[in-house]
Amino acid sequence: MRVAELKALRLPWIEMVFPIKTCVVCSEEFELKPDKPGFANRCPECSTPEAMESAAGRRMSAEERKAEAEANEARRKAIRDLLYRKDS
Repeated sequence: MRVAELKALRLPWIEMVFPIKTCVVCSEEFELKPDKPGFANRCPECSTPEAMESAAGRRMSAEERKAEAEANEARRKAIRDLLYRKDS
């Protein structure tokens, strides 16, 4: 089929409609589209700055890095114990 024939077969009353959501930050309504960056409950304007902040990161002191490494190790150990424990 050619493109013109495909357009003629399309039903005009059936279209893809994106859900309308309300932003939790600014209370503005927006369409939730599949390729929208950020969170599903925030509009693109409100979720963009947070995405940029997390990408930039911040400098951590040695104590903060050590505390985070210890917390991550404890998390890994807890998950490993849950996954590989033997049921009695």
